[in-house]
Amino acid sequence: MNPIIASASVLAAALAIGLAAIGPGIGQGNASGSAVEGIARQPEAEGKIRGTLLLTLAFMESLTIYGLVIALVLLFANPFSSVS
Repeated sequence: MNPIIASASVLAAALAIGLAAIGPGIGQGNASGSAVEGIARQPEAEGKIRGTLLLTLAFMESLTIYGLVIALVLLFANPFSSVS
C-alpha cells in the first residue's frame, strides 16, 4: 500500500470519529440539560420526559456509531488501497 494513502486513511479515520463524536456530544448535553429543566418544572411529567430523552439519546449515539464504522472501514477495509 502506498504510504501516502495509508497516512491519509489514518488521518481521515481520526477526523471521522472526532467529528462524529463532537456533534452528538453537544446535542446530548443540551438534551439532558433541557430534560432536567423540564422535570424540575413539571415533576409529574418525569416519565414521559425520561422516555423521550432516552429515545433521543439513542438516536444521537447512532450518529457516533456511524462515524466509528466509517473510521473502521478507512482503517481496515480501505477502498482506496490498490490490490496488486
